[in-house]
Amino acid sequence: MRPTTYYTGITGIIERIAPIRSECCNQIVSIRTMDGMINFILSPGTYIVDNAPLRTGMRVTAFYDTSQPVPLIYPPQYQAAFIARTEPGENVMVAYFDKDLLSSENQLKLNISSDTRVTTANGQRFTCSLGNHLLMVYYGATTRSIPPQTNPERIIVFC
Repeated sequence: MRPTTYYTGITGIIERIAPIRSECCNQIVSIRTMDGMINFILSPGTYIVDNAPLRTGMRVTAFYDTSQPVPLIYPPQYQAAFIARTEPGENVMVAYFDKDLLSSENQLKLNISSDTRVTTANGQRFTCSLGNHLLMVYYGATTRSIPPQTNPERIIVFC
């Protein structure tokens, strides 16, 4: 079964983190990208990799559900589903991968190696099949094939 939810990631540097006055458990994180500023709403349901405290100056990739409504304002504002700290040269993707480890939009094919660290969202080791799961994949270089292929460094499985 193909997923009905797709996530898009936006990478940039955190410029500002501020509480939302009317919503005590939510925050707004402003990320500076090459195309300008983008705001993300962080709620208690936002998954932050490794529970890392976010801070200004940190390079992150924030993901949002493309099927959710978005207010037509500037700068753009999205509800963050996932946030991952990333290093320069490091890529991260959130997608459903099929039994052959091909992403749902045919954007990436995974080749798992013994060096790939695989855990669940709560940090426990994952030893089952990775296929047919929502995965957050950290990777570096890819092949120039269609679809691109990579040996991921780290995978987080959302069961």
